[in-house]
Amino acid sequence: MSFWTRHQIFEKNSIILIGGILAMIAVGGLVEITPLFYLKSTIEVVDGVRPYTPLELAGRNIYVREGCYLCHSQMVRPLRDEVERYGHFSLAAESMYDHPFQWGSKRTGPDLARVGAKYSDDWHVTHLVNPRAIVPQSVMPGYPYLAATEVDPTGIADHLRTNRVVGVPYSDDQVANAAADLKAQADPDNAGVEAFTKRYPKAVARNFDGKGGAPTEMDALVAYLQMLGTLVDFKLYNEKANLR
Repeated sequence: MSFWTRHQIFEKNSIILIGGILAMIAVGGLVEITPLFYLKSTIEVVDGVRPYTPLELAGRNIYVREGCYLCHSQMVRPLRDEVERYGHFSLAAESMYDHPFQWGSKRTGPDLARVGAKYSDDWHVTHLVNPRAIVPQSVMPGYPYLAATEVDPTGIADHLRTNRVVGVPYSDDQVANAAADLKAQADPDNAGVEAFTKRYPKAVARNFDGKGGAPTEMDALVAYLQMLGTLVDFKLYNEKANLR
């Protein structure tokens, strides 16, 4: 019996064809899923990655609220042109505390995965208030009201608790001091800065919007943007790659 003759069994009998399809899907599914049961985590362990500070988390919430993810992705793909333009390709661990992640699917503007520390706080404030003052051809809307709107610190502890429910390892101490930490990060003269930096290593405390007083939504959004891509020391990755 030739191959084509045997194949007619599937072509002429729909029940056998469906059974064959289901069998192939089952085998393929087992091949893909079974190894995952033997992995402790599908995310690599990376030094430096930490949960967002309360101010950064508030900034991220504003980023999502204003729809920034619709025009800016946060995922550098491992392609030469992207790596040369934006920097080291994104690691899964960098998004492990994002709920939901901000990888995006469209780039009207540039990718922001490595925007942290690339520009000054003043640059970000000016760009957010009037994008065309920085990039004349920009189609991005302005957000001047962020600088005039104070961040409400009363609900930030609830945001930390909610994130903890889905796996973000906020401690009881971090939750209890969420409001104080939010204020401390935006005021380097605040008495609670030392305690804040112990709870969030590598976090930077400064006046992000350049104004005194209570933290504004501009403080929060700039704090969030300035930490993107800064937690991982990619020099170590590049050195390891060169040694191979």
